[in-house]
Amino acid sequence: MNNETVKKMGDMRLYGMQTAFKTFVEQPLLISFTNDEMAQYLVENEWDDRKHRTLQRNIKTARFRYSADAEGVDYDNKRELDKNQIDRLFTCDFIKKGNDVFITGSTGTGKSYLASAIGHQACLSGFKVYYANTAKLLSTLKMAKADGSHLRELTRIEKQDLLILDDFGIQAFDASGRALLMDIVEDRHGKHSTIIASQVPVKKWYEVIGEQTVADAILDRLVHQSVRIELKGESLRKTKKSNSII
Repeated sequence: MNNETVKKMGDMRLYGMQTAFKTFVEQPLLISFTNDEMAQYLVENEWDDRKHRTLQRNIKTARFRYSADAEGVDYDNKRELDKNQIDRLFTCDFIKKGNDVFITGSTGTGKSYLASAIGHQACLSGFKVYYANTAKLLSTLKMAKADGSHLRELTRIEKQDLLILDDFGIQAFDASGRALLMDIVEDRHGKHSTIIASQVPVKKWYEVIGEQTVADAILDRLVHQSVRIELKGESLRKTKKSNSII
């Protein structure tokens, strides 16, 4: 009977409940429950298992560039990172408020890592996150535009609680890229948060986007509610390479 019950739990995808029940059956002398306690025990294990699987699925779906977390952030004085500011971002309150975050700095200063770490924490907090290299994302959307499937992708991007656009501005935007970026920003404005990581200073984004009218429209929707972080210091890749030699 117990084997049949375990199988049915698996068939119904009650994996947390299945594991908890098997543990109880295999170790009956170590666990003693009333009927109410047994029900609570099974339901709580199923709840925890589903929550864990949802978190893991969200992290996988986000497609982060780095496996990053809050503990891995380097607060070396040369980087001039405000730990209090970063800690506030890790609470994910900016996502609840729909604010945007700009992370700028020279090549190798850790922009992508920091953006990924914040995104990872957002996943752990139950938010839906999508990470993308800006140029690759726009290229994919351009190709999808040929058969109209880009609309489905734009809808998916719109629904993300947090969108991370990495390597923003490395390539200048053409007319099609500007239009797609405008669609993304317009769809998310006032509803969801976006992190933009770029080695191009914010004041030069107008030049990178091009077309004054479109650039004004895009940045007007991003700049006013943004949190800005500027990373300084030497390239972390260069520093780590030097240390490994030593």
